[in-house]
Amino acid sequence: MNSLTKFITSLVIPCGVFLMSSLSTSESHSAEHVVYVSVGGESRIDVYKMNSKTGLLKKRSHVDLPGAPGSLSISTDGTKLYSALRSVKGVGTLSINGKTGDLKFISSTPVVDNPVYIITEKTGKFLLTSYYGAGKAAVFPIQADGTIGKNASCIVETEKNPHSLQADRSNNFVYVPNTGSDSVLQYKLNKSDGTLTPLNPAKVSFPPLTGPRHFSFHPSNKFVYFVNEKGSSVTFCTLNSKTGQLEIQQTISTLPKDFEGKNSTADIHVTPDGKYVYGSNRGHDSLAGYAIDQKTGMLTSLGQFPTEKTPREFDIDPTGRFVYSAGQGSGKMIAYKIQDNGHLKPLETYEVGKSPSWVLVAPVAK
Repeated sequence: MNSLTKFITSLVIPCGVFLMSSLSTSESHSAEHVVYVSVGGESRIDVYKMNSKTGLLKKRSHVDLPGAPGSLSISTDGTKLYSALRSVKGVGTLSINGKTGDLKFISSTPVVDNPVYIITEKTGKFLLTSYYGAGKAAVFPIQADGTIGKNASCIVETEKNPHSLQADRSNNFVYVPNTGSDSVLQYKLNKSDGTLTPLNPAKVSFPPLTGPRHFSFHPSNKFVYFVNEKGSSVTFCTLNSKTGQLEIQQTISTLPKDFEGKNSTADIHVTPDGKYVYGSNRGHDSLAGYAIDQKTGMLTSLGQFPTEKTPREFDIDPTGRFVYSAGQGSGKMIAYKIQDNGHLKPLETYEVGKSPSWVLVAPVAK
């Protein structure tokens, strides 16, 4: 097994964040990467080649889909890309060319409802899905050929408006934030059959009108960071590795003190080295940055960095040096360099098309 294969099979993919523990710094910097962008308004996924030295992008190809793509996730062996097909209530399976990262559509599987979020868990046997309007989460088996099975292994009723879900880095627990009920549901994951069992207590309650939406794990798996859609804030929780219980420790604003306009947050990612976390502001149109105390997990604001209009989703590359943020309202994407102090330096802006709704950076073989 070569170093790239080891890296891919050890992936934890939280909203597109890749764990780089299996790849040395020199190897990760020399690896080839691609950036996948869901162009929801044009029902396609674009593929960009990333320059590993400069972070700049060049469009390679695209693939048309039978529905509007949203959330993206990659199989643990790196051979398949899964795409939420929101307009047709399905999940698409695409093959990945191991040398170029180019995509080929294979099939679409009907799921419970409109899938707002999808993600694989670490064994590679199951795809986790959530449904904002239906108030449900479901686990689907991944078949031997890499496609999604037609019958769910498990369907659970959530609280109002679940907007994402993920297994923690140990792959023992699954969390589902609900923007409509200001809560995060907690489950034990059965890695054999894909069923979810509520923990006791079964949820963590956030303050009213907070709206936890997406979240990202620290590499230590001791800290979890939630971005709050309604509250325009980030909440830091500690994670008990034995019980799976979350405990709120801190909530900090994503906005400057003098901002008075309307705003909602969308996405959040921790850097692979665990030093920084960023969350996207829609309205202020920025990425809010924070430094993470490595002992306590507490956050210190680094300020806000301007983006394109309505930065719904963004991703950090596996080397932890570059950020790619798509503006759903402008149809453009900005590449940034993460500087030594955690500040983001804009590098280039790219026209990507109507309503980009997801960004995912992935490694490919040379």
